[in-house]
Amino acid sequence: MEKIVNKIDKNTIELLRKIMEDNLRDDIGKLSCVSRYLLAKGFSPKLHYDKWAMEKAYFGIGLASRKKWLAKILPAELLKRSLKRAVESIVTLSEGGIFYRYFPENILTPNYGYNWGRSANYIEINNRAIAKMELGKCSCGLESAIKLLPAIPPSAKSWANCIVLSQIFPNIYGDGYNKPDWEENSIYGIKLNIGYSQNIIDYSIISDISAEEQFKIFNELAHFRGLKTGFRTVISEDQIKYSRYGKDDENFRWDNDEHLELFINEHVKLAKLGFDAIFIDSAKHIGGYDCDNYTGVGKLPQYQQMQYILYEIRKRSGVSSLSFIGEKSSVDFERYKNMGLTAGTALVSADSFDEVKRWSDWFKYWREYAPGPEVSNDNDMGGRTYEQRLNRLNSCLFGFELASDKLPSFMQMEDLFPLRYDTSTHQLMMSNPSYSLDGSPLSHWENLFTTEDGKWYNHLAAEKFAYALAL
Repeated sequence: MEKIVNKIDKNTIELLRKIMEDNLRDDIGKLSCVSRYLLAKGFSPKLHYDKWAMEKAYFGIGLASRKKWLAKILPAELLKRSLKRAVESIVTLSEGGIFYRYFPENILTPNYGYNWGRSANYIEINNRAIAKMELGKCSCGLESAIKLLPAIPPSAKSWANCIVLSQIFPNIYGDGYNKPDWEENSIYGIKLNIGYSQNIIDYSIISDISAEEQFKIFNELAHFRGLKTGFRTVISEDQIKYSRYGKDDENFRWDNDEHLELFINEHVKLAKLGFDAIFIDSAKHIGGYDCDNYTGVGKLPQYQQMQYILYEIRKRSGVSSLSFIGEKSSVDFERYKNMGLTAGTALVSADSFDEVKRWSDWFKYWREYAPGPEVSNDNDMGGRTYEQRLNRLNSCLFGFELASDKLPSFMQMEDLFPLRYDTSTHQLMMSNPSYSLDGSPLSHWENLFTTEDGKWYNHLAAEKFAYALAL
């Protein structure tokens, strides 16, 4: 007992009694990181079958009938649940049909081959927007992303679904705080060398579960769900600060070798924690390409410099299958492939099913890089109808002759869970408002998204995935 107290000194004697009743091993350090996470949050790590999840579960069609996820659901229904209930739902919805009483150790990423990212569906989740917002503070966005995992369709037979988190690093202004939606609090401005965002990490348990472990836990839970994972990063140098504790922030510069090494190593750390992909903002304009349409702030890396960066991240992390997604594409495909990118966005119009299908045929022999369609992107200002979104989703999921020739596709949280009508994906990237009517996190979650029509849209989107998962 004394040994356990030393390891988890924040837990109560009552929790320790429950642990002993569950016949857990005395050495807490031997438990999986997910089990230790539950302990740190005040729960017993012994899991129970979730009948609620099975009652709401959707199933894949045909050969994908063992794939399960929650649909015809509002995000608030999941976000208000406890962390333990979320983990129990994830284990209950296991494709293998095995229910684990304790979450297993060392979950590996789903194996879709070396070039998996070239055909994946990338679904960006704004983990800051769904964070716990209370008393003007913002935290635990990673925990909220975990709670949404049961409602993300798992990967298909031939291609992966990949969750991309909008925020990892601290944003430059107002990190950890809410601001009105008319005040800038942009995710596009980041600090390096000073840890991870207070918006997403649960710093109340940091002495028991480090920020790095929290990322590892998210990745293992997503991988258990059959999902790949990734995160968004920025490369415009005036949108990056080099921070040191106790000193003023330093402007980031690509021609500074120390800054270059910092950027590489910060991303290597995350790849080693289990992330499978990195979405690179403004990648189309690297090396001064088409800068008349560049909207970022500050100089971008040179072409050869970016080749070196991507090569070194793969090499130092040991993750040779790491997928790099470049925001926007153009017809100069060799340029992006030789840079080291895996996929590019927005060149192919998802409004036309036939056009997506034609591009799929044109690129069927390109196995290392391909451009792809998108349902919406991080600059989406709202206003698109549900019918338009569903039509685009249909093109992304079925626009090919053979499943092996599928193009990569891109979508946002709103394309699964529609946002309230007076906000948009881009607004939530640029600002961090709370929509709570009574100051509670639950009220924010309830008011961030649409209600009954959003639930029906979620059902219709789920139907499309149900048929696609067997392909």
